[in-house]
Amino acid sequence: MNLLLDTHVALWAITDHPKLSQKARDLIQSPTASVWVSVASIWEIAIKRALGRGEMPVSSQEALRYFEASDYQLLSVEAEHAVAVEDLPMHHQDPFDRILVAQALVEPMRLMTHDALVALYSDTIIQI
Repeated sequence: MNLLLDTHVALWAITDHPKLSQKARDLIQSPTASVWVSVASIWEIAIKRALGRGEMPVSSQEALRYFEASDYQLLSVEAEHAVAVEDLPMHHQDPFDRILVAQALVEPMRLMTHDALVALYSDTIIQI
């Protein structure tokens, strides 16, 4: 299974955060899972950390090192991902969440999120 982690889930996974459920841990650690992190998540960490907003426990550079050390694969943002955002319903206003949804739907991948609004986009999204 190709599993795309949203930004918070990816950060929780690399920091062993207690908000990461056992179900999520099991899916991420499954030998059949190919775990992906979007470049958009690294961008989100960089922007929010620079602005002092959000809970960003590590810098974007540190996050990238942790993602690579965890053998997570990086998903680039492609033109078809950006185009797919236009057709998404307006369940969520956050551009980072919307691009993650579009990426998951286009590739296809199972997006893992804690956000109930993101989960509204598709029954293929895993809400933890």
